[in-house]
Amino acid sequence: MGGRRKRGKGRWWICLVLLLGVAWFFYASWRPFSEKESFAEVEYLPSDEGELVRHTYYSLSFNSEHKQANWVYYVLALQGQKKRAERTDNFREDRKVTSGSAKPSDYTHSGYDRGHLCPAGDMAQSELAMQETFFMSNIAPQVPQFNRGIWKKLEERVRDWARREPICIATGPVFKDSKGKIGKSGVTVPGYFYKVLYAPVHQRMIAFLLPNSPDKRPLQEYVVTVDSVECLTNIDFFPQLADTLETRLEAMADYAVWN
Repeated sequence: MGGRRKRGKGRWWICLVLLLGVAWFFYASWRPFSEKESFAEVEYLPSDEGELVRHTYYSLSFNSEHKQANWVYYVLALQGQKKRAERTDNFREDRKVTSGSAKPSDYTHSGYDRGHLCPAGDMAQSELAMQETFFMSNIAPQVPQFNRGIWKKLEERVRDWARREPICIATGPVFKDSKGKIGKSGVTVPGYFYKVLYAPVHQRMIAFLLPNSPDKRPLQEYVVTVDSVECLTNIDFFPQLADTLETRLEAMADYAVWN
C-alpha cells in the first residue's frame, strides 16, 4: 500500500512539472515583445534586390538605377532621449555605396529639395547619428512644398508616437508616376513616398503613401495598408515575422489606434 502511494505521488509531481513546462512555453511565446527580446536582437530589415548598406544608426537598400534608396530602415525610440546634436546640412556622397551615390550637386538648381528619408530630426541623439542622415544615399528629390509641408508633419507625428513606444520604421520612394531625372548622376524624381511603421510592443502596423506634390490633406487621408505599399514597391516588409502575424498586421490601416 505504502509503495503504491509513493509511486502515485511521484507521478503527480511529474505531471505538475510537465504542466508548468507547457505553461512556460506558451507564456514565453505570447508575452509582450519588450519582455522577450530587445530591438538589438531583432532586426526587421525589408527584403528586396538592392545593395544593402549599413550605417551606425540606420540601414538602407540602394537602387543604382534610380540613384537613391529603395528603403531606409531604423528604430526610433525617443522615451527619455535628450537632444545632443544640431542639424548640420553637411550633404555628402556615401562612400559605402559601391555603385556610387548621388552627389549634392545633382540637386543644385533642379527645383527639388534634398529630402531626407531618415529625418535629421530623428537622429539628434549624437553628432554621428545626425551626420549620417546627410549621406546622399538617405536623400531623394522632393517637391519643396511637400518636403517642408505634409512630409515634415508626418515626421513630427511619428516622433510623437516614438516618445510613447519604440517604432520600427521603413521609408522610401515609389517610382510609379516618376517626374523624370535630375543631375549628371540621373537621379529619379519619385512620384510618391511611403512610411511603414511597426510597433512591436503593442503589435500594430500602419503605412502612409503620399504623392510628391504640394498636397495639404490631413495625415489620416494618406493612410494605407502595408500590403498596398508592398504591391507598389515589390518590397517585402517585416519578413522576419511569423506569416500569420505578418498577414494580420500588414492588413491594418487604423490611424485612430495610433493616436
